[in-house]
Amino acid sequence: MTVQPRRFHQVDVFSAEPLQGNPLAVVHDADGLDDAHLAAIARWTNLSETTFLLPPTDPAADYRVRIFTPFGELPFAGHPTLGSAWAWLAAGGVARDPGVVVQQCGVGLVRVKRDGARLAFAAPPQRRSEPLDAAMLARIAAALGLAAGEIQRHRWIDNGPGWCGVLLASGARVRALQVDWAALGDLKLGVVGLQAAGEDTAIEVRAFVGPGGFEDPVTGSLNASVAQWLIGDGVLPDHYVAAQGHALQRAGRVHVARDGDTVWVGGDVTPVVEGIVRV
Repeated sequence: MTVQPRRFHQVDVFSAEPLQGNPLAVVHDADGLDDAHLAAIARWTNLSETTFLLPPTDPAADYRVRIFTPFGELPFAGHPTLGSAWAWLAAGGVARDPGVVVQQCGVGLVRVKRDGARLAFAAPPQRRSEPLDAAMLARIAAALGLAAGEIQRHRWIDNGPGWCGVLLASGARVRALQVDWAALGDLKLGVVGLQAAGEDTAIEVRAFVGPGGFEDPVTGSLNASVAQWLIGDGVLPDHYVAAQGHALQRAGRVHVARDGDTVWVGGDVTPVVEGIVRV
């Protein structure tokens, strides 16, 4: 395969300050790169996700994105959606609709709009949404070192990556968790705790991804499903801010708003690296 220069961004998503959110690598003009090459680039950047911008194949889309972790491809992920939209616009992309960018990805078309200085994506529908069974709850409790009864609510909240979610009583309890990764196994688990009165955020979120023992700093897809779940259950209001990343010394902020039947998940995108990658 012929190596050629391609425009490259590395951005920090869900933070207005560099190094406080979730980093994303974006390779522009990825035409001609086969799946093996895309996977190799993602392993090389060694970030939680690397995205590749391509011309859309759906006439309703403005661009197409493929989202890779170092271990494989994802049909959808939240911080790659916001970061890719930002990079596409920064590179001169012009949306058909001035108010909304339409991204094509593995789950279909995802709308991204400007929310003041931020971008926000429309949460895609959940592919799986039902309570966790008793065996799964026992496994999660063991992995997190939770006593009986500490899990207040639970549900599969999978919008593509495979998330399940549990709600604990407090953000402090979520921040204090120590994970037994062997017990967690291959689960992708979101843990949510309600913040104490006076906090500047409504919930604390952590995202644990097995196998391999990985905690994601700030997770758009998880926060999208958490919002659909807990707003729908009346636990959270239609507008709130979630905190994520404390355990990793990050200060991610996810801005959530429900408008009718749509949940919008927004955050700041801060450029950190811009240049050319030769791949």
